[in-house]
Amino acid sequence: MRFFSIWCAAPVLFAALAGSTAAQSVAVRIDASHTGQPISKLVFGGFMEPATTQVWAEMLADRKFYYAINSKPEPAAPTGGFGRRGPRRRWLPVGGDQFVVMDSKSPYVGEWSPLIEVETAAARGISQAGIALRAGRAYTGRVVLSGGPGVKVDVSLIWGPNAEDRQTVSFGKLTAGYTKFPLKFTAKADTTQGRIEITGMGGGSFHVGAVSLMPADNLSGFKAASVRLLKEQGIGIARWPGGNFVSAYDWRDGLGDADKRPPRRELAWNGMETNDMGIDDFMTFCRLLNAEPYIAVNTGLGDAHSAAEEVEYVNGPATSPMGKLRAVNGHAAPYGVKIWGIGNEMYGPWQWGHMDVTQYPDKHNLFVRAMRKVDPTIKVIASSATPEELSWTYIENRQLGTFPEREAVNDKVPFAFGTKYDWTGALLAHSAEYIDYLGEHFYGYPHLSIDGPTQQFVEANDSIADRVRRMPNKVQMKFEAWAEYLKRMPSLKDKDIRFAFDEWAPRNRPVSPSSAAPVSSLMLNPMTNALVYHEFFRHSDMVALGVATGGMGTLALDPYGEAIGLRMEGLVMKVLHDRFAGALPVAVSGDSPQPTIKGTVWVDLPEHPSGSATHPLDVVAALSSDRKKLVISVVNPTETNRECELSLMGVQAGGAARMWQLTAPPGIAPAPAGPGRGGFTGPPATMSESSLTDAPRRLTLPPASISVYEIALSPSGGQR
Repeated sequence: MRFFSIWCAAPVLFAALAGSTAAQSVAVRIDASHTGQPISKLVFGGFMEPATTQVWAEMLADRKFYYAINSKPEPAAPTGGFGRRGPRRRWLPVGGDQFVVMDSKSPYVGEWSPLIEVETAAARGISQAGIALRAGRAYTGRVVLSGGPGVKVDVSLIWGPNAEDRQTVSFGKLTAGYTKFPLKFTAKADTTQGRIEITGMGGGSFHVGAVSLMPADNLSGFKAASVRLLKEQGIGIARWPGGNFVSAYDWRDGLGDADKRPPRRELAWNGMETNDMGIDDFMTFCRLLNAEPYIAVNTGLGDAHSAAEEVEYVNGPATSPMGKLRAVNGHAAPYGVKIWGIGNEMYGPWQWGHMDVTQYPDKHNLFVRAMRKVDPTIKVIASSATPEELSWTYIENRQLGTFPEREAVNDKVPFAFGTKYDWTGALLAHSAEYIDYLGEHFYGYPHLSIDGPTQQFVEANDSIADRVRRMPNKVQMKFEAWAEYLKRMPSLKDKDIRFAFDEWAPRNRPVSPSSAAPVSSLMLNPMTNALVYHEFFRHSDMVALGVATGGMGTLALDPYGEAIGLRMEGLVMKVLHDRFAGALPVAVSGDSPQPTIKGTVWVDLPEHPSGSATHPLDVVAALSSDRKKLVISVVNPTETNRECELSLMGVQAGGAARMWQLTAPPGIAPAPAGPGRGGFTGPPATMSESSLTDAPRRLTLPPASISVYEIALSPSGGQR
């Protein structure tokens, strides 16, 4: 926090207003003699919800038959909120509903397995359509079958309407016991409407216990291209199993043979969880990415004993009861996971197992004591929320209809410190000995501000330069809240408690579901994310980690669902990770502090604006860990060219420099803001890169751009 005051205190030449046609110069002073703590690579994180996620390579839906198989029309999918949208892929009978029975007497896994009655005249069985296939690509899998000796089962992968547009694998001599059979196919045409059929002929019946299909090049069950690109993007930490899902998740469901892991009703989002990606698979994923694992435990419907056993399974020796089970599952060596989240958003009535703030701190303490008894070296993240977060959340629930099932609270915002809405304050007062990091979440609507008198979101109708400020302003509010807690609880000064911003994202939405969606700049989210990272860098002494909600969802996909590159937000993470992870932030000063934008203080507006005093630009700088390079990131959130004059103190430029620059792709029009993260969702984005023969003294910054410079330094030091 002391270092933060250096960044915000001093000055730069005021720039012209956005919309001016002439390039206006801003003076930026960088003093490398004032350094902060190294920027952790753990601020570049992503999380996955529920447990089995979009990085998993499984191509079949409901592969263990949670849902009944029939041809009846499905109920309409919900249209609001963040739950399931649109039709889900499902299994349908081949030959008529009467030939498929969901047998609960002899299930292979879960509550039932399909039992199919066969005959000699026509094939009977089940099929699933909507599978994306590529010509020449190999696919592997397995099917678990049981049946009578008179049944022959065909499993076919189909890519077209003709008889020859399929490949079939046949199995006979079935037994009463379930047996796994391997599958291998090579598609001969491109299609997004491929189909798999499992049919039988003969006399008698057969069961299908489970079936799986993946691209043959999967990496331990994960999509190879997605893993490669996420690693390239710089995911430094992966949170699992993220979000509301964890409050009703039993980690034991994800152990052992994947085909025998039961499919479960997913309570948080009213879906189904296959449990294909369990805790051992998550650890494999982290190894593939070279990312730090962050595991969340269930403090909703879960219990402290289960959480302690989970720590023992992950970190205990192979001689311990849970460590022995881990070894049986093929992983003898302990994983040594250090970062553990104690629940998710337990301050919210939307959480399964939610309880009042007067009770939950005791539950938090009970969990941490039990977990630390197993492994005293772990670092724990509390499920905390400052009053401004709950103020914003309850306005959202009250007005926007995003989560219609959530509780409506009519108390006026902003909520005060020390009230029942001060979840962080209660945890710090009663659980400080059991907290390493405060797990704060923040979301924001760049197009909207909160009007205090009416207690509502309103269309801000302001410039993009103001809209990109709404998310970093939320980061600033967290530090202002911390300053308030230090006043109220001076004993906190002796504790090394830092922030874990383990869920954050902008939400580009209109003021109400019936309102016209505002037009969203292609650069709105990328610049917003860049400014959030800037705030993390400025407060490197207090930010232990950061996990972007969409951090794993920044991949551009082709029409077949294959990852083919990074979208804009992914490029922002990549360029900042590659230049700033491990770097030492240095002081930036100027004469034009960021102005106050629309909003309500302590709801969506801090007492002091976020950002560097270089309005309308935002600038951060850092020394590389070896102090041989100076890196500078500049966001120009205006709609006109800007220039800035650099003054370096404490270092001397050594000559060569490099620049990376992200601007909106030409020829692609802005789109109306939607219910998701918004932004550019087309082909892979590109970031220009160029070499500069000399370190620049004057930077030219295009409209709505992110520019990162790396300047080689002279070993003699000094000042330019």
